[in-house]
Amino acid sequence: MADQSDQTLNFYALLIGIDYYLPNRLYKNLKGAVRDINLVASYLSETLKIPSERIFKLTSPNPEVAEIIETKNPEPTYENIVAKFKAITELAQPGQQVYIYYSGHGGRTTTIYPDLKGADQYDEGIVPSDIGAGGRYLLDVELAMLLKRMTDKGLIVTLIMDSCHSGGVTRGDGAIRSGEETDKTPPNQESLVAPLEELIANWKTLTEGVDSDIAWIPPIKNYLLLAACRPNEYAYEYAFDGKERHGALTYWLIQTLATSSTGLSFRKLYDRVCAQIQSKFPQQLPMLIGDGTRAVFGNESLPHHYSVTVISVDSNQKQVTLNAGLAQGLSSGTQFAIYPLNATDFSNRQQQQAIVEIVEVQASKSMARVLEPEEGGIEVPEELKIEPGSPAVMVAAPVTLVRRVLLLDNKEAGDKEHQLPAELLDKQKEALEAVRQALTGNGWVVEVKAGDDLKSHYQVGVGRDGEYEISSENPFKNLGIPLKIDDTDSANAVVKRLVHLSKYQAVQSLDNPNSEVTKYVEFELLDVNRKPFAEPSNIVIKQGESMVLRIKNTSSQPLNIAILDLDSTWAIYKLSIKGNEDIFYPLDSKEEIYDTVNTELPDGEAYKQAKETLKLFATRGIAQFDWLTLPALDEDLGKKGNLDEELENVANQKGLGINPLNQLLGTIGADLDNPPPEGRRVRSKPNPNAEWVTKQVTFTLTQS
Repeated sequence: MADQSDQTLNFYALLIGIDYYLPNRLYKNLKGAVRDINLVASYLSETLKIPSERIFKLTSPNPEVAEIIETKNPEPTYENIVAKFKAITELAQPGQQVYIYYSGHGGRTTTIYPDLKGADQYDEGIVPSDIGAGGRYLLDVELAMLLKRMTDKGLIVTLIMDSCHSGGVTRGDGAIRSGEETDKTPPNQESLVAPLEELIANWKTLTEGVDSDIAWIPPIKNYLLLAACRPNEYAYEYAFDGKERHGALTYWLIQTLATSSTGLSFRKLYDRVCAQIQSKFPQQLPMLIGDGTRAVFGNESLPHHYSVTVISVDSNQKQVTLNAGLAQGLSSGTQFAIYPLNATDFSNRQQQQAIVEIVEVQASKSMARVLEPEEGGIEVPEELKIEPGSPAVMVAAPVTLVRRVLLLDNKEAGDKEHQLPAELLDKQKEALEAVRQALTGNGWVVEVKAGDDLKSHYQVGVGRDGEYEISSENPFKNLGIPLKIDDTDSANAVVKRLVHLSKYQAVQSLDNPNSEVTKYVEFELLDVNRKPFAEPSNIVIKQGESMVLRIKNTSSQPLNIAILDLDSTWAIYKLSIKGNEDIFYPLDSKEEIYDTVNTELPDGEAYKQAKETLKLFATRGIAQFDWLTLPALDEDLGKKGNLDEELENVANQKGLGINPLNQLLGTIGADLDNPPPEGRRVRSKPNPNAEWVTKQVTFTLTQS
């Protein structure tokens, strides 16, 4: 996190909490929203030492709560909320942070912008305390304008919304922060934010190229949104300690901040809070929109460590559930190291709390048992408990990622393509022995001998120009700069390429053709006018041209989707969907989205034409796909700034190249001395298999 002195000088907060609403038919009084705001205010003033004059509060306490929450704050009416937004925009200077926190009801009302959104659509908004006395909503279109004015001034804005988007009813001991239906009362069309024409023009600009179904407001530069739930989900408040109610998002957010030290990004905060909320309220899944690498209460960007997350732990600390499964390519027998909640240095094995081994794999989650020390586990003091939200990093790859390589050291002399010039004939055995030594201790690519029962995935030999040649029956193309056998680092580089290729092709091969979800997912590539290509199986795109992805969920249940770009440089990138940088995009039942994709050829003479694949993953349940990403082949992983020092030392001692899986999992070090057992196989189960599917589109990109 940023230095506290910097925070004091560069920080403004607007905190809005509404428990009491003037009598109305849609919005019941709450009991935890003002407590939320007081909790946040205490953290800002007592922990971050933010001066009280930089913290603006608008609260409406519920007089029926057991204890009296005294407040002299202005009431959160529409007029007062807008006025505070404008005041902070005037006070704050470029580069300073503005932290806006809303706790209360969210609502939907008949749109006053039918030409902008459609006559059958609705406006979303904050519900002010005086909504029952002729008050009006602070609508999404207005909120977007208020935030845009802040970001246009150069302010760094964080918006946290502990409220619902839409209707719901109270269930059990939890209260839902929303109205019970869409408000169809003729809305007040006057705005204190800006003239109607200006609001409409701003919304059109922000939503250009973005699908109409937007989460609160469209993405804006220098703005980050953490919302309590997705559209059509519930945001709960609950008496977590048996007495005082709080919003679920607020309760676990402050709990996480209070137990964190430094280096906490919004992504890491989100992972922890999401895991806790899901363990209590499965119907509530928070959203994170914006740059998740930004430090909480800071301007700097922190690297995101690609790890899976513990989402539940049994009472005996003997079994955990991880938020990754079949859709991420996991299999039984895969082992993970679990670290404390706030761990950022995954190279420090002293911080490991447990080693767990997956025993059951479902569509988007896995159950794993904690290994005892005699099984390769860790002796950990009883007071160190595994908690939901803890990061788990892979220490042994599943067998599906293990590839076998055959070293071809017996080529004959001759002039044919598969033969060698006489001067290279005596060098091939020495060159391939160097590769064999580089493979030692590597659990991701293992050598097989000619005549073995197990067939090789790859073959490595010496080419006619004195370079190492990697084949899969036929030589790979576009593997970059030739690796000359006379260069001392080439053998290690060959192993690095083999590991990279094995991971890339494992992602390529992920498929579930028998899934029942297959028939419910539509995925196609359209031209810029949203028209199908004449030959969908042979799509050619010129560099610089745009194309459109159409994705539709025809089922009666929501799906979580992610799109990976498997490009011609052997890199795998995760595409943002509608500006959403989250680990997945929630696709509601019957929802159809269009997303514009821009194209660009890689640099280099070898890429006058390139083939790329966009692979869609859709699953029922929480899934995490970031760890499937890869950098371009031969990219210097050390430049990412997250390689663990211990792994570099081991690699140097054994003469191995740094494993590309470090980038795949985000600077974590795979244990080189703990390779995956080759005898393990995925144990397929029909029900989990039916809950995820992949679909893909392939196109050729050309210079002209």
